[in-house]
Amino acid sequence: MHTIFVGDKPIYLTTEVDKEKDFKVFLLKSVDLPKVIRMLNRTDLKSVYLVGKKEHKLLKNFLKKLPNVIAGGGKVYNREGKVLFIYRNNKWDLPKGKTEKKESIEETAIREVEEETKVSGLEITRPLPTTYHIFKRNGRYKIKITYWFEMKTDYDGKLKPQTNEGITKVKWLSEKKIKKAMENSYANIKLLV
Repeated sequence: MHTIFVGDKPIYLTTEVDKEKDFKVFLLKSVDLPKVIRMLNRTDLKSVYLVGKKEHKLLKNFLKKLPNVIAGGGKVYNREGKVLFIYRNNKWDLPKGKTEKKESIEETAIREVEEETKVSGLEITRPLPTTYHIFKRNGRYKIKITYWFEMKTDYDGKLKPQTNEGITKVKWLSEKKIKKAMENSYANIKLLV
């Protein structure tokens, strides 16, 4: 099963579903995806299941339904074990951004963390789960596919938010502060944290 978020509401891609309760079920092959997105945004519906026949084709078939935006990001740890967070659009988030021409997804992730926070000396330690969410830009829905990496750094300099990207704060958060921040974050970030 795969999960794609519309705001904080999930669309689940699956091959089988139990009885409907507080969700709706549609066939992946024939679903009117913009209609489903509007339904999730405008009603108290909790989630949607899109059903396909073959598990290994669910995500591939779903991603064909809307334009894709590829991004890379990082969950960065410092020497004290604190995690680097940004504050944008009144929510706590992890630094991430879109790929640029001819760069690898790892290069994207490191560049975006550096640009959004001014943290340097980043080293990727392992890949993390990929997240998917739907957003609207210029009147069109798109799917953002974010490849995440756990990173470490010895950087102890000044943090500087990339204000032209709407980032108002950059902070190293301890485990206790992360719990509090997750009360005001995105569903896909909560999954990573």
